[in-house]
Amino acid sequence: MAFTVNPDNFRFPAEFSAGVKGKRVLISGAGKDGGLGQSFALAAGLNGAESVAVHFHSSYDDGLDLVDFLRAQGVNAFPLQADVTNMGDLWATRTYVIDKMGGIPNLVICNSGLSEKGYSFGRSLREVEGESMAMRRARVRQAFINNLAETRLVLDTKIDGFMAMTHLWSGEAVYANEPLQIVYISSRQSIDPGMSVPGYAIANWAVLQLPAVLAVNLGKAASLVSAFSVMYPFVRTGMTNEYAENPKVFGRWQPRMLETYEAAEAFMQLLAQPGEATNQGMFEVMVEEEASKGERGVKVTWQEVKLNVSEELAPWSTTPLTFS
Repeated sequence: MAFTVNPDNFRFPAEFSAGVKGKRVLISGAGKDGGLGQSFALAAGLNGAESVAVHFHSSYDDGLDLVDFLRAQGVNAFPLQADVTNMGDLWATRTYVIDKMGGIPNLVICNSGLSEKGYSFGRSLREVEGESMAMRRARVRQAFINNLAETRLVLDTKIDGFMAMTHLWSGEAVYANEPLQIVYISSRQSIDPGMSVPGYAIANWAVLQLPAVLAVNLGKAASLVSAFSVMYPFVRTGMTNEYAENPKVFGRWQPRMLETYEAAEAFMQLLAQPGEATNQGMFEVMVEEEASKGERGVKVTWQEVKLNVSEELAPWSTTPLTFS
């Protein structure tokens, strides 16, 4: 059975349940054992959600085990297998989700478990001593293709997938005249890019713009759909576990990686806030050392991020072009 987390770690104080209690919750990218999406599904299901849709694409073994566990806890949980970058596949889930939930979702958490293995963006591979020119050209070409294919998958999932989920469920909310909250899981790398993951940094930057773009497009119906984004630092998952003891990777942001249940508890605290306090917001998780909690002690706070655009006349454009 691919279910290794301790579920007791995901039972949180009652005041943190307000964001999920009695709600129909859909979480994308929730299948992988030990992943952030799984932690959101556990947090929702074990803290009062009416129903939980566990979405996955290829992680069906882990995803189905998670569904079985939640059902054993009395939660109306069900699996949702779809490729969010395939619009036909995603559209086909619409009636299934509504039928299983008994209505449209009240809360959609757009999460993705994808990142890049890492490569030096804008730099060619190092030369290999004794390598022929033909061999080098072939090796560099293949690396170029492989690197960008990896990036394309991240961009497709994080941008196209989140756009499609938003378009589908906000449209259903407006049609049904029911409120919906959408949360986009981004990363601190969106505003403080790290090495070797260019597609991941760019995709997570794009995610930050989705709430504003959605509100503008919804117009008068924007009061029905609220949305905000969340920027996490490093969380220990299957993607990051190999770096969990390497402070060169995460050290600039935090004294240690967060565990998924810690990230989920912080998320539940944010979700419990009134919708008007979070709508259109960009919220960043801050992790600092807390000596009173021992060697691994940390404290987590939330920081609201505001991107202030500054526009100035270019000095070489003071003489305007004129046209008749």
